[in-house]
Amino acid sequence: MAVPQRRTSKTRKRLRRTHFKLTVTGLVTCSHCGEMKKAHHVCPKCGYYGGKAVFLNGKVIKEQPKKTSKKKAR
Repeated sequence: MAVPQRRTSKTRKRLRRTHFKLTVTGLVTCSHCGEMKKAHHVCPKCGYYGGKAVFLNGKVIKEQPKKTSKKKAR
């Protein structure tokens, strides 16, 4: 079994652990309310995604079908 010949000092141990940390990635500010949110997710505060309202008071907003203009035949 491998046994270290010398005790690892506090400095050496701490230098080794400097790269062992948590990173917060993928957080961006919401363009509508300015709150921090996950990238590519709906904002939990205002319910907007990509400049459009997706949730309003916990309810999903459905897109209304676009009206097609019918031209009258003459």
